Amino acid sequence: MATQNPAIQTPPVSQTKSFSTVFLIEMWERFGFYGMQVLMVTYMVKKLGFGDSDANLVWGAAAALIYATPAIGGWIGDKLLGTRRTMLTGAVVLAMGYALLWVPTNNPYFLYMALGVIVVGNGMFKPNAGNLVRKIYEGDEVRIDSAFTIYYMAVNIGSTVSMLLTPWIRDYVGKQYGDALGWHTAFGVCSIGLVLGLINYALMRRTLAHVGSAPDEQPLNVSRALGVFLGGIALVLASAFILQSKAIAQACVYAAGVVILFIFAHLIRSSARNERAGLVAALVLTVQTIFFFVFYQQMSTSLNLFAQRNVNLSFDLFGLHLFNWIPEQFQSLNAIWIVVLSPVLVFIYNTMGRTGKDLPIAAKFALGFLAVAAGFFMYGVGSHSAIAGQVSSWYMVWGYGLYSLGELLVSGLGLAMIARYVPARMGGFMMGAYYVAVGVAQYVGSVVANLAAIPKDLTDPVQSLTIYTSLFNKLGFAGVLCTAIAVAMLPLMKKLSLSHALGNIPPVPPVHNEDL
Repeated sequence: MATQNPAIQTPPVSQTKSFSTVFLIEMWERFGFYGMQVLMVTYMVKKLGFGDSDANLVWGAAAALIYATPAIGGWIGDKLLGTRRTMLTGAVVLAMGYALLWVPTNNPYFLYMALGVIVVGNGMFKPNAGNLVRKIYEGDEVRIDSAFTIYYMAVNIGSTVSMLLTPWIRDYVGKQYGDALGWHTAFGVCSIGLVLGLINYALMRRTLAHVGSAPDEQPLNVSRALGVFLGGIALVLASAFILQSKAIAQACVYAAGVVILFIFAHLIRSSARNERAGLVAALVLTVQTIFFFVFYQQMSTSLNLFAQRNVNLSFDLFGLHLFNWIPEQFQSLNAIWIVVLSPVLVFIYNTMGRTGKDLPIAAKFALGFLAVAAGFFMYGVGSHSAIAGQVSSWYMVWGYGLYSLGELLVSGLGLAMIARYVPARMGGFMMGAYYVAVGVAQYVGSVVANLAAIPKDLTDPVQSLTIYTSLFNKLGFAGVLCTAIAVAMLPLMKKLSLSHALGNIPPVPPVHNEDL
């Protein structure tokens, strides 16, 4: 019987192949998530009869839970099931959640239950996908910012396609077979996208066989898996209960924010001295990220509803009519701009890195807030040339462009910030904690969006334009304030980054006489 020569070893898998496997399943996951998100607020307003304020807050609470549960999912990946297994399980659960939205019922409680399943699936998928990317590039300080920027670009390809596609499917199927079927068919496409992502992962899974956490290398522990399953069922029910009550949702979200601060404080206090500066730096940047996601939440809430009422849907170039937008499709501009701008930023990062002049993450955050401020002011500028209360769709294009540049500089580097400053042994959990902070900000963003909630009996676009413009100008000034705070923090961040770098330099071994 022939035996394998032990000298012959399987060649190592390249970082690029491993990275490709993760970002392709993440791309399909984003296809499903954003295909659902782009429709959700208007579905609640137009189909379920929710007011602007109620729809904003329900989606804000759902977004908060969607971003909060990765704290649990990261721990499950690190300690119980393994990073790879947990990511894969999350993708399966997400596909089930979108499939529930496919069911043709307009019962709000069924919606809450479907959102609860999506919350659990996202909690298991999101932190572990990001943690796998971190593990692939672990120790490669030069390439990690570029890797996460490319990752951010790649996954936005999926969201671009879905945000253009699902509103079109809703309208097309709705005209052919009825409005109700149109909405639910569009949601069903999100589930199909996840199934395609799972098939793709099955074909490429070997490229990740060497990447993961300790439980991935062991046989599946059935009792742990059963515990995770029962916990997931409980979390689905708890999420549905939270979503049906604004008061409960508000209390839970703000309590989560307090818990995150205590977690950071505990980790900083109990960490080794050489890890402390990095954790403090991560805390400062996480707080800045919270402010950014207040702006981010406007896309699916106030900006989405603004497009429904106060944007001219005709897209013209030099007087030539090209096409008409569907209002929800404006949200795809964010992903389109990210795909366009990401390679430019990667080129700049790599060029500056080779010359030793790379900007620190804190400086990139400051520039990001400045771009976000300019983006919101763009919508205010558009109101001055509005005709009958409607602004040109070009203002949406350029406003989203500036905002998306800010997103790449802040949110796009948020995961890279965790990878750089947080010790590897805390990686999965801290990815989860980062997403909890993002979830709190999403809910706060929905509260802010309600400053422009339009009463049901107000149908004059001139009046609603004034309300929206007031909010967007305030957000622009808030962006300027965030820029000033980020700039003021630069000296502290420089000091913390230097301390973190020095703390991770291995000590020089002592020289003994016999070695001379």
